[in-house]
Order: sequence, then C-alpha cells, then structure tokens
Amino acid sequence: MDQKRIIIFTKYLLNFMFYSGILVAVSLPYTLKLAGKYYSSDFAEHYISMLLIFFLSGVCGLVIVWRLKKMITTVLERNCFVDSNTKSLKVMGKAAFVIAVLFLIKIFILPTPATFIIVLTFFIAGLFSHVLSMVFSEAVRYKEENDLTI
Repeated sequence: MDQKRIIIFTKYLLNFMFYSGILVAVSLPYTLKLAGKYYSSDFAEHYISMLLIFFLSGVCGLVIVWRLKKMITTVLERNCFVDSNTKSLKVMGKAAFVIAVLFLIKIFILPTPATFIIVLTFFIAGLFSHVLSMVFSEAVRYKEENDLTI
C-alpha cells in the first residue's frame, strides 16, 4: 500500500510540475526582463538569445515531464513493459540532449558555473534515458515472448 501512495504522490507532483512549467514558460518574457534588471548588463544585452534558450529548454523540460506522466500511468496500471514507455524514454533522452546543446550554446553567450553543471547533467540524463530505453525494449520483447508461450 505504501508503494502505491508514493506512485500517486509522484503522479500529482508531475501534474504540478507540468502545469507550473507551462506558467513559467508563458511568463518567461516578463520574468527574464525583470531578472535582467538585477543581474549584470550582459544579461540584458543577450535578452533575446537567453529567452530563446530558456524557452526552448522549458519546452523540452515539459516534453520530459509529459512523457513521465504517460509512464506513471502504465505504472499505476501495472503494465510498465510496453512499447510506449520505450518510445517515451527515447523522446526524453532526445529532449535532454537538446537541453544540453542549448546550454552548451549558452556557455559561449553568457557563461556561468551552473551552465556547465546543467550541460553535464542533461547529457548524462540523455545517455541514461537512451540506455534505459534499450533495456525496456528488451524487457518488452521478453514479455511478448513469454505472453505467446502461455
């Protein structure tokens, strides 16, 4: 029972992250202008490029959370090893690589120590997602073989 509560909590957390992420993405032009007033003049100079990088990264983040929402549904249904989860992991990996590339570009525009960490984190997350998608693909294949045997 305790495990089911964690899964349901995760489902609600992903819902919160998804809808608040939409709000953040939509309000980005305003919040980025506001942040530019409190940071260095370089930040204000690169407003358009920062807006593009953060918005596209936000969209990729929303794609990742959306795919996680789809996957948690299969967990609740106790049917995790399905092709849709394999596809979700591949899409999430690609989205993570896009975020890594966007922040790699940001390093040349406005470098910060956090930018390096973000690049590394999302590169590793992309690799992890792709490897996990291969594991899921094999698990789906074994499951289908087993289902045909019975």
